[in-house]
Amino acid sequence: MDASIIILCIIALAALGFVLGRRQAILVSASSGRKLHSLPGYYGQIIALSTAVPALILLGLWLLIQPPIIESRVSGMIPESSIAEGSARSLVMADVRRIADGLQVVEAHIAATGTDLNLEALDADNIRARLAEVGIALGAEVPAAVFEAAKAYREQSDFGHLLMTIAVLALSLAALPFAYVRINPELRARNMSESFVKTMLLIASLVAILTTVGIVGSLVFETYVFFTMYPASDFFFSTVWNPQFHGGSDLGIIPLIWGTFYVSIISLIVAVPIGLMIAVFLSEYAGPKTRSIVKPAIEVLAGIPTIVYGLFALVTVGPFLRDYFAQPLGLGTSSSSVLTAGLVMGVMIIPFVSSLSDDIINAVPQALRDGSYALGSTQSETIKQVVLPAALPGIVGAILLAASRAIGETMIVVLGAGAAAKLDLNPFEAMTTVTVKIVSQLTGDTEFASPETLVAFALGLTLFVITLCLNVIALYIVRKYREQYE
Repeated sequence: MDASIIILCIIALAALGFVLGRRQAILVSASSGRKLHSLPGYYGQIIALSTAVPALILLGLWLLIQPPIIESRVSGMIPESSIAEGSARSLVMADVRRIADGLQVVEAHIAATGTDLNLEALDADNIRARLAEVGIALGAEVPAAVFEAAKAYREQSDFGHLLMTIAVLALSLAALPFAYVRINPELRARNMSESFVKTMLLIASLVAILTTVGIVGSLVFETYVFFTMYPASDFFFSTVWNPQFHGGSDLGIIPLIWGTFYVSIISLIVAVPIGLMIAVFLSEYAGPKTRSIVKPAIEVLAGIPTIVYGLFALVTVGPFLRDYFAQPLGLGTSSSSVLTAGLVMGVMIIPFVSSLSDDIINAVPQALRDGSYALGSTQSETIKQVVLPAALPGIVGAILLAASRAIGETMIVVLGAGAAAKLDLNPFEAMTTVTVKIVSQLTGDTEFASPETLVAFALGLTLFVITLCLNVIALYIVRKYREQYE
């Protein structure tokens, strides 16, 4: 039985338990003449939770544990002679899983057509033919041992799913009457139900923390594996980026870091002044009608897909800069350039600066403005000397958010700045960023365990550390300024 059907069955049993529990609580209270500790609905919730939660936990653990156990057992069935030279056992196991999934499709096709055929008795050639009938083509180099392992994988997976279905539904069916007989007027059902809700809220609050820990942990582990294959000194201090998937690669990060900062700085030079001026205008000068029109119109920019910005950079901005600036000045002949990507990216992140800064400026107490006016300051002086200093921490946060958005952008850089990794001060030259190379190194038909692929994790960890350092520095500056302002 499929996991989704099992979950629906558990939900149905939990709903039945809720109805029975609520009704039983009312009957027990009426027959005993004692007042219930909690409302009847809480008793129904206790039975529903007792029916569903243990079964769902068992289902989740089973789905997590079963695949690696089956893979470890099936992997031992494949002899070393069946693994091609230069390949890896993990790649062979990927073929095993693909063939096993195909066998399941073939089995369903046989059942639908009513054909009397036993898949277990077929040899490798017959299995290949059956898979071809349902549109699954295999290469001629797949060994017979892989087909046998795939059949064993499918058998064990089917048997494991059967055991899982029996165990999960049995636990749910057993928990329902067990919780049902415990209903009595003294049962603190409300406390138990609210404790469960608090636990779920705590788990939900830990999701962000655990996700961050998982991301950092995976980056650190894969980066460590990469540095066991490629020298860290060459990675951090080399100025050449030249990956060769057949060996002899130069994987220096300096050109990528330079391109990332160059594009990001140009985009911030465009976005920060414009965004701040928009925020000041909307919060201090614009009337309600103007604000209600202008602010949503600006925020539309944040909803445009980045691929559209990339196409705009490729088709419009790049050729314009090339024809009217780069070629007449003798600075380049390509429409892909750092300036192209920086300008378009700056337009894209304007709403991040303007909207957040506008909200922060509006949050400055009106009493500060009134006090400044009472001392004889003009509106512009009040904005420069009172409002903006008071809103500085929030404005810095908005700029940091925009900077993080710029550093992590990929699509605009691919289409607007190109993919050339090099060190150059000319803004009309094509360059690339760390994020673009992370994507390029992880795509394509490449071996995952090679340095050219694992370098993507080292790039990601380096970018994470750089962003973290920028946030720490900005926080320090904000705190120092806040001390002087207060």
